[in-house]
Amino acid sequence: MTATTTQLRAGDIAPDFTLTDAEERTVSKSDFAGRKVILYFYPKASTPGCTTEACDFRDNLSALAAAGFEVLGVSPDDPESLRAFAADEGLTFSLLSDYGGVVARAYGSYGQKTDGEHTFQGTLRSTFVIAEDGRLTHAEYNVDAQGHVARLRTHLLP
Repeated sequence: MTATTTQLRAGDIAPDFTLTDAEERTVSKSDFAGRKVILYFYPKASTPGCTTEACDFRDNLSALAAAGFEVLGVSPDDPESLRAFAADEGLTFSLLSDYGGVVARAYGSYGQKTDGEHTFQGTLRSTFVIAEDGRLTHAEYNVDAQGHVARLRTHLLP
């Protein structure tokens, strides 16, 4: 998998975003000014890898919240699909709809993917940590959904 846009690094200013959540409310980066945010991109709600990753965040949410982190999941799914995914998996953090991948592109999280013999463009699994000042403290691409949150916790939590 290769990104079609420039990848971000720790120290970069996190790109602004305004997206619709599963409840069809508008959510913007500015809503989290002064707070730490884990922003993760995933390709498709209710698929095996994305469900594994989302449930991993769900199961670690209290420890992440205790350390001051908000978790936001971003995918190209529509709000209705996100709402069903959250209900089916008991997800209590915000899921945001990036239909068309505009925000994924801004974060370098959109590019060429291969599924069997098919090659196409889509959202790449990636994770970013945004500090209180809006700068990235962590940027990770081509994330393996299995065990991702445990690896992230070793980076973020004392």
